[in-house]
Amino acid sequence: MGRLFWKFFLCIMLAQVTATIGIGGTFWLKNRAAQQERALDIDTSPPAQMIIEAASATLEAGGSGALRQFLGKLERMRVFAVDAKGQELMGRAVHPAMLAKARAMLEQSQAHPVVRDVAGSDGQRYLLFLPSSERFRNAEAGAARDTLNAVTLSGPRAMGPAPRPHDAGAPPRGEFGRGMPPGPRMDSPYRTFIPLAAAIAASLLFAFLLAWYFARPIRDLRQAFEAASHGNLAPRFHASGKRGDELTDLGRDFDRMTGRLRSLMDSQTRLLHDVSHELRSPLARLQAAIGLAHQQPEKMAASMRRIERESERMDKLIGELLTLSRLEAGAGHSGAGHAHGEDVGIADLVHDIVDDARYEARARLLGIDLAGDAATADAMVTGQPELLARAVENVVRNAVKHSPDGGTVDVELSCQHDWLRIAVLDRGPGVASADLARIFQPFFRASNTQHSTDGHGLGLAIAQHVINAHGGRITASLRSGGGLCVEMLLPVKTPG
Repeated sequence: MGRLFWKFFLCIMLAQVTATIGIGGTFWLKNRAAQQERALDIDTSPPAQMIIEAASATLEAGGSGALRQFLGKLERMRVFAVDAKGQELMGRAVHPAMLAKARAMLEQSQAHPVVRDVAGSDGQRYLLFLPSSERFRNAEAGAARDTLNAVTLSGPRAMGPAPRPHDAGAPPRGEFGRGMPPGPRMDSPYRTFIPLAAAIAASLLFAFLLAWYFARPIRDLRQAFEAASHGNLAPRFHASGKRGDELTDLGRDFDRMTGRLRSLMDSQTRLLHDVSHELRSPLARLQAAIGLAHQQPEKMAASMRRIERESERMDKLIGELLTLSRLEAGAGHSGAGHAHGEDVGIADLVHDIVDDARYEARARLLGIDLAGDAATADAMVTGQPELLARAVENVVRNAVKHSPDGGTVDVELSCQHDWLRIAVLDRGPGVASADLARIFQPFFRASNTQHSTDGHGLGLAIAQHVINAHGGRITASLRSGGGLCVEMLLPVKTPG
């Protein structure tokens, strides 16, 4: 268990214990207030009525002395005998509220039999009542036996001669006097300790489970970071189960991040390999041309033309690599935004690109036909015109490059709802069906064209990045009868 687990555990534990003490204290105070309120009540139960009748009879028959002896014999119940001056016969303290309540019950129209104002044989007058204290109501079932025992032991002045506790036939003191030996009291300290111990144990268990629940994904995430720092970018949070909390979402986001990093690293490695491969050939030709120029000075002009041509190829390759790198890094996304983009008339842009391509294709007797409906004339796309022109030009040049001499390249413009469609169709050798999704990858060349053209396989990759950055999409499909159709869709700016 790490430090974070114990921090979670202690915080949750303290919160649980605090809540337990607070709730327990609230109930205890409420219970105590209720007990204090009940302690001021007057007992009106049948056992209380019976013992008050016995006390009244004792006072009337034997006077205050007999009543004092009677009250001293009571074990389970205490009867208060208060004179007119508010003095209790046994010298016990009587709460003024309880005394006032007893006098109020005595003055009611229907007097309660549990509150009596009785005059003794010696002329002393006492108010008799029984408090409803919980301590003296634990054994109401034994109240009748307490009363009978007190009456029996109160002396001859009260109820006549009474057998001594040790006389033959007298019931044992434990049976009618103090009753059976009491068992463990319900209000012992164990009664308070057991719920408190149970609450603390439950808090410990709950705090442990909750701390483990929070600490486990964080521990897994820490291990994932540590593994990533050593170069291991394999996803690992898929094993976190079906948790749906924020910590698991963070782990899954980390998996997606490491997956993306791994993909970018693989892409950079592959790009470096491809660049090295593409640069090796022109560099080898450059070295050969330089060597030939040294060995045959009379062919210096031809060698210089070769060196110039190879330098242009490398410059073009490096330019395309820089463009692709900027697009992959996200620089092309600014073209799709309204803040950095501008309204571009796609019809005019495509028309200029087709005119340039016609001029270059004239030497091969290659025709380029442009067709568009009336709706495309005013169609506007928000973006960067340089990048959009680069994308469309790459697709058109790719079609021209792979078309046979004397053939035709068709460029079609049309509007489909809120999309502008640019389709470039050629009658070249095409590609295999399995390679249709790969032609947009950098440095990809189809097996039937890799030795017949002079490109580097970056044009369509750049076009895809540009179109995607402007919120569109680009796809390729095979034409019936041979050839390839590359279709670009761009979102049209709505008027207003």
